[in-house]
Amino acid sequence: MQLFAHPFSSYCQKVLIALRENDTPFEYRVLSPDDEQTRAEHAALWPLKRFPVLVDAGRTVLESSIIIEYLALNHPGPVRLLPDDPRAALDVRLMDRFFDNYIMTPMQKIVFDAMRAPEQRDQPGVDDVRAMLDMAYRWLDNTMEDREWAAGRAFSMADCAAAPSLFYADWTHPIASEFANVRAYRERLLARPSFARVVDDARPYRGFFPLGAPDRD
Repeated sequence: MQLFAHPFSSYCQKVLIALRENDTPFEYRVLSPDDEQTRAEHAALWPLKRFPVLVDAGRTVLESSIIIEYLALNHPGPVRLLPDDPRAALDVRLMDRFFDNYIMTPMQKIVFDAMRAPEQRDQPGVDDVRAMLDMAYRWLDNTMEDREWAAGRAFSMADCAAAPSLFYADWTHPIASEFANVRAYRERLLARPSFARVVDDARPYRGFFPLGAPDRD
C-alpha cells in the first residue's frame, strides 16, 4: 500500500493519523519538488494533483475521509475510527465534515490569501472567514463541554480531521481564551501519540508556513 502525501499538508496529516493509530504498514511516497518520478506517478493517478492519494492492490483511493473509511473497511485495526453502529457513524461523519468545511477551509483561505501578491489579496473575504472561524470555535466549544473526543468517548475519524484543522487554525486565527474547551481539546490531540508523531515529522517544513510558524506546539 502506497500513500502519496506531504508531511506538512493538513489533509495528508489527517490520513497519516489514521495510519499511525493502527500501525498500518504502508510505503510513504513523499511528494517533493526534487522528486520528479514520484510527482509524475501522482499526477498520473490523479490529474488534479491533490493529495493525499492512496494506492492499494491496484485501486486508487482519493480524498482524506474516503481514504480513512477505506482503511477501516480493508485494513481494520484495534482503533475503530468509524463505529460499526450506523447511527454513531453519522455523528463521526458530521464532525468530520465540520472540521473540514468550517475549520480547515476558512483557515486555508487565510493562508492562501497570504501567498498572493499584496495587490491581489481579498481582505473582505479574509474578514468573512475569520468571522466564520470565531463562530465555528464557539459552536465547538459548546459541543466539547462534555466530550473527550469529537464524537464522544472514542477517538475516531472526526479526531483525525480535528487535529490538523485546529493545529493550523490556531496558528492562523488564534483560538481565544474564552473557548477553553476547544483549547483543551487541541492539547489532548497534540498529546495523542499518533498526532504527536505526525507533528514531529512535519517540523522540518515549518519555515514554509506563509504566515510564519509560531515558536510552540
